[in-house]
Amino acid sequence: MQDPPTLADLLGAGRAVANHRPWPRAAVTPESWLLATRQLAAERLALLGYWGERDAVHMAAFEESSGAIGVLSLDCPEGHFPSVAQLHPPALHLEAAIRDLFGLEPRGSPDPRPWLDHGRWDIRHPLGRRDGPAEPRPYEFLPAEGESLHEIAVGPVHAGIIEPGHFRFTAQGETVVRLEERLGYVHKGVESLMAGAESGWAARLAGRVSGDSTVAYGLAFARAAEAALGIEAPRRAAWLRALMAELERLANHFGDIGAVCNDAAFSLMHAHCGILRERVLRAADACFGHRLMRDRIVPGGVASDLGDHGVARLRELIAEIRRRFPKLVELYDNTASLQDRTVATGVLSAALARQYACGGFVGRASGRTFDARRAPSYPPYDELRFDVPVLDAGDVNARVWVRISEVEASLSLIDQILDRLPPGAVCVETPAAGSAQEAMALVEGFRGDVLVWLRLDGSGRVERCHLRDPSWFQWPLLEAAIEGNIVADFPLCNKSFNCSYSGHDL
Repeated sequence: MQDPPTLADLLGAGRAVANHRPWPRAAVTPESWLLATRQLAAERLALLGYWGERDAVHMAAFEESSGAIGVLSLDCPEGHFPSVAQLHPPALHLEAAIRDLFGLEPRGSPDPRPWLDHGRWDIRHPLGRRDGPAEPRPYEFLPAEGESLHEIAVGPVHAGIIEPGHFRFTAQGETVVRLEERLGYVHKGVESLMAGAESGWAARLAGRVSGDSTVAYGLAFARAAEAALGIEAPRRAAWLRALMAELERLANHFGDIGAVCNDAAFSLMHAHCGILRERVLRAADACFGHRLMRDRIVPGGVASDLGDHGVARLRELIAEIRRRFPKLVELYDNTASLQDRTVATGVLSAALARQYACGGFVGRASGRTFDARRAPSYPPYDELRFDVPVLDAGDVNARVWVRISEVEASLSLIDQILDRLPPGAVCVETPAAGSAQEAMALVEGFRGDVLVWLRLDGSGRVERCHLRDPSWFQWPLLEAAIEGNIVADFPLCNKSFNCSYSGHDL
């Protein structure tokens, strides 16, 4: 019996694309494309990204057994391509986005409904420009059959100050039989705005894809641009970038832990975690000039250095968190009414987390160990010591505990960075490209792995950029996790996932 092809075999059978860094890209045949799809379905490969262009589609894959990463591309001269979602469901929404934006048709797709296109654009397929003006089309939710079923429609406008998204529940009494999401309400045309932008302006756009992950997106874009241009950020800049990333992780985890508890009617935790989050944001502002550290990471390095006063401020912050946070953890762990709401609620199975290559605290709470800081890794994490917390319960409680453990890991990482912060420059000049260059970067945001694929033209401007938020693979899993729970537990499950609307909708 012939062994299944490896990622290297699939790439080797195609036509290698020059000037793609740091991982290879190859143009493949439809047969190889389908073969790669089967490897995804068999979970020999994990889907990292899936995007389109006017006349081609691309998929980025990760082979966990070897650690290999690569991009497979398929030309679509006739405007169609074999569906990946027909065998690998995690590709479904990304595939629908390709169809909506470029007009490329996935042959064999199990779901022909539009995703990002709500029939409100001036033109259909805006990045491919294949059709005329859009026509509003009704969106048909999937039917459910059974006795005593009723539907509950929530959103897209919500009671809180949050982004829009529609949730359609089918329930039997209080028990959720099915949840179906409809997103795309905050589509901003980021990929269109990127086209033709010079790298500095494009970096600013990247940092605004999802505001709570501005550091992660800025870092991913900068690393992709640097790889395309064949340069490296100075060593001190790499360490400052990691420092910002860990501060961003701390702020978001504090916010999430408190918000989960608040959705379980335990507002005391929410208040105290909110104080710690505010402390982190104020320290970030004092050290880097912006509470969210937006636009602080640029291609070539960072926009500002960290002085002695900033180091002292961060050490004070770490000391305060270490003094206050353990008491909050103890409070969470010893409040029986809170545990009653979070334990065994919203369980995500390890099998689904693995199938969807789910990253971040959602994946790690369901047994998936992937962390881009560890593998494939990038500076300075390859020189730092840290644990990647992994649990297997897969419930709301596990997702909270992974966050708690990641807070502790981030505190240790910040200590190490401050102790070993190297001297030197914090930015280098970015040269003109000279010829078209391509690159891909993968970094670990607080939600999980953020992917940026980039092509620069000969003048160094962006020809094509795709940005993939971890939420693309997490939103569908929320639908699975809520099934069998009561409707009143949806806010709790939803916040324990905390998927990004803006990062998903682009």
